[in-house]
Amino acid sequence: MATSAAAPRIDPAEMLKEAALRLFAEHGVEGVTVRQIAELAGQKNHAAVGYHFGSKEALVRAVIAHGARLIDDLRNRELDVLEANGGPASLIDVTRLMVTTSLLPSDPPWSDCYNRFVVVLQLSNRQLFMEALEGRWNSGYQRCLDHIRRLLAPEPAASVNRRLLFMGASLGGILSARESELADTSRPHPTWTDPATLDAIAAVLAAILEG
Repeated sequence: MATSAAAPRIDPAEMLKEAALRLFAEHGVEGVTVRQIAELAGQKNHAAVGYHFGSKEALVRAVIAHGARLIDDLRNRELDVLEANGGPASLIDVTRLMVTTSLLPSDPPWSDCYNRFVVVLQLSNRQLFMEALEGRWNSGYQRCLDHIRRLLAPEPAASVNRRLLFMGASLGGILSARESELADTSRPHPTWTDPATLDAIAAVLAAILEG
């Protein structure tokens, strides 16, 4: 007699990370309790966060690392393709790649919450954010910066570094604003849902770099 395939098991730790990300993005890390995270993740045991991660801070670090790794992996793959085809040839080639790889379009909630989470956390506890990364999962970002420096040569290094700071802050801020608006499902968002808007964001970032 034929038997149906077993349904794939859902990892409770992954469910907790996803629930935490959504709540952190909406309310900030300090505004969320481990009980709320467990309930949203469908865990009847409110001690689930402690069981799987040890503490709320450890869960925050796990969320940071998970999203950063997804973005970095995607960014490096896209850079490999671009470089194999002789690119990037312009600043907007780089900024467009940085925008699209920051969105993780097929991987919610990381695609629709992570930028908000990062921006809010960096404002409230940048040290925790940097410690959680441990100097990892930013190789794709650094490769993008190397291309930008190449394309801006022979601009003075100090001037280029300022523009890179402004560009990075703008990238996070704009994408965070986009996520916040799209999270409001009570009304349409014709600008943010227009695919041309992503190109416009890339153009704005390129203009910042051009000074």
